[in-house]
Formats: sequence, structure tokens, C-alpha cells
Amino acid sequence: MKEYVHKHITSELQQNTKTDIIFILSAIALNLIILAVNSGFASNKNNPDTSLLIMFLFVGLLILLNLVVIFGLLKGKQTRSKLIKGLMEMYEDENVSKYYDASLLSNYNTRYNLFMMVVVLTGIVAIVVPFVML
Repeated sequence: MKEYVHKHITSELQQNTKTDIIFILSAIALNLIILAVNSGFASNKNNPDTSLLIMFLFVGLLILLNLVVIFGLLKGKQTRSKLIKGLMEMYEDENVSKYYDASLLSNYNTRYNLFMMVVVLTGIVAIVVPFVML
């Protein structure tokens, strides 16, 4: 039964990683797309009022999407932490815990924080640059 639980936990960790990658890449891609779209609207001098309104709508969308991604990454971080703690307990029960360094948990947490920082920073750039161009 322990082998089944071990396989299940490791497959959950793999799924968690895939989901996080999708969140991160989607957020960065959407931030860059909104940056490009809003930059195009900012350079449009023919109808500035409409362009400004559309830019604000895209900024709202960008903020909502980034909040969803950050929330998803925070949940992924919590899930990974719980799964790894379970694995570590299983390894302790089996007397193989010396092969898994517990400091990896803090490394994973740091990595998640860096991912969230990348998402937030690209979001900030996507908001600020077009408005500077006005």
C-alpha cells in the first residue's frame, strides 16, 4: 500500500508542476500581449478617448488574470508543501529520509516566490509602459 501512496503523491507533484507551468507561461504571455495591445492603443492619436477606455479595460483584465495566477501559484505552493511533507514522513517511516534533504522545501518556496515576482513584474510593465507612451 505504501508503494501505491508513494506513486500517488509523486504523480500529484508532477501534476502540480505542470499546472504551475501553465499558470506561469499563460500569465507572462497574456501580460506581454496586453502590453503590445495597449502600446498600440497608446500610440493611436486619432481617437484618444476610446483608446484610453480600451486600455483601462485591458488593465482591468490584466489585474484579474494576474490575481488568478498568483492565487493559483499560492495554492500550488501549499499543495507541494503538503505533498512533500507527506513524502518526508513516509521516508522517515521507511528509514530512508537521509536521502531527501528537508531544506528543499524552502528552496521550492523561494522558487514559487520568484515565479510570482516574475508574473507581477511583467504585469506592472504591461500596465505602466503604455501609459508612459501616452
